[in-house]
Amino acid sequence: MTETPIRTRREGGILEVTLDRPKANAIDLATSRIMGEIFRAFRDDESLRVAILRAEGEKFFCPGWDLKAAAEGDAVDGDYGVGGFGGLQELPGLNKPVICAVNGICCGGGLELALSCDLILASQNATFALPEIRSGTVADAASVKLPKRIPYHVAMDLLLTGRWFDAAEAKQWGLLRDVTTPEDLLPKAWELARLLESGPPLVYAAIKEIVREAEDMKFQDALNRITRSQFATVERLYSSEDQREGALAFAEKRDPVWKGR
Repeated sequence: MTETPIRTRREGGILEVTLDRPKANAIDLATSRIMGEIFRAFRDDESLRVAILRAEGEKFFCPGWDLKAAAEGDAVDGDYGVGGFGGLQELPGLNKPVICAVNGICCGGGLELALSCDLILASQNATFALPEIRSGTVADAASVKLPKRIPYHVAMDLLLTGRWFDAAEAKQWGLLRDVTTPEDLLPKAWELARLLESGPPLVYAAIKEIVREAEDMKFQDALNRITRSQFATVERLYSSEDQREGALAFAEKRDPVWKGR
């Protein structure tokens, strides 16, 4: 076991978060709380624009909940920290893009953690499952999220059988943006992160708030909230320097310089 289960690396406006808990990168309560603090700090730091979540090693991304820790006293309903399990599932107001780079086994709570990110890349050796059904429990977050992300009957198949599926199938159903070789996974994640870093952060924030808040709303109700100035991120965007810079750059036929204000 490493002394520090989570490592971070920063380059410009990009934060790389690495889960490193040999042998399988399972998450106990203490690790979840650390992840919550890291992602809360990422959310609140205006100089950071994009995060990458990855795991050390090629065999495991994350199998989810640490059953060994549970057997030693970690309660399944214990204190996961500010962001819920893995620091992301319930972190409020996270209006910045998060990229997940999946290698190896990604199952149970590990898959739920990946589903909490905005974009998922996976290596060809990645495999996925929601095996909770086989141990008489429920994949609660996945039961909420998965039927909204992929076709209902596919989601129910995965939830009800707990079967394994590979990266090619995950991409087929739209869960993955890209499938890469194991060697290319992290470079591709950073390439995507740099693309997003160069984009307009206030627009990203507006997109994430609208998508999150409108998920269970009728189309017209969500649109009415926008036109009635009821989304804080949208109002900030429309009165920002970046909004004016976008129009000016277009008129001057140059690339915009985004400042996030």
